[in-house]
Amino acid sequence: MAKKAQNVEEKLRALYDLQLIDSRVDKIRIIRGELPLEVEDLEDEIAGLQTRLNNYQDEYKGLEGQVSEKKNAIKDAEALMKKYAEQQNNVRNNREFDSLNKEIEFQGLEIQLSKKKIKEIEAQLDQKKEVLEVAAAKLEERNTDLEAKKSELDEIIAETQREEEILVAKSEEAQSQIEERLLKAYTRIRQASKNGLAVVPIEREASAGSFITIPPQKQLDVAARKKIIVDEHSGRILVDKELADEQVERIEKMLTSELKKSK
Repeated sequence: MAKKAQNVEEKLRALYDLQLIDSRVDKIRIIRGELPLEVEDLEDEIAGLQTRLNNYQDEYKGLEGQVSEKKNAIKDAEALMKKYAEQQNNVRNNREFDSLNKEIEFQGLEIQLSKKKIKEIEAQLDQKKEVLEVAAAKLEERNTDLEAKKSELDEIIAETQREEEILVAKSEEAQSQIEERLLKAYTRIRQASKNGLAVVPIEREASAGSFITIPPQKQLDVAARKKIIVDEHSGRILVDKELADEQVERIEKMLTSELKKSK
């Protein structure tokens, strides 16, 4: 079992170590947490695009079917015209001849109407074809984006899984070095903070992330490392920048070493 920090400076270093480790875990989970949502959004968009494309294709096939019907109607009308023309050769009177002539004229009009309708439908088909091409290109583009996002997610999971496991273990180890009273305070402050920061260094005469200047005497007290000091504005535990930089370097070296061992 790790030895608990004894003096104030050791306690501050242990607290800041824990903060650095927990913040790194937070960052990994945030990055990994956003990508699945992006993948899910892309999958939903692709499903919508595919449905739209299917509908366009059905509409296109429907129009093609109408053209086919009209062409068949023309063939039928032409066959009837030929039939009526042949029947005219065998009529017995003018009334029958005129009746057949009207039928031939009617079929001729049907052919003209069908040809006109075919032109209208073919114009619609040209427009629909352009829409189909755009929709298909959009779908292909989004599928490419999805594959890239999935690949990126897989890589991040592979790269960060081991790092997260190491960090979680180190977080537990760091917690064991902090007395219960301080650990509870750290947890309470961290949970109340939007970015999970409970221990922060003084930067530019203010606590990190704040613009409210810390009085010079308090800055000196923090740098002296003789007592645990809390920023009255943010409620966070303060450490001096020199100590913070030293612990950042130490944690980075530790993590690099642990990751090398795990390979």
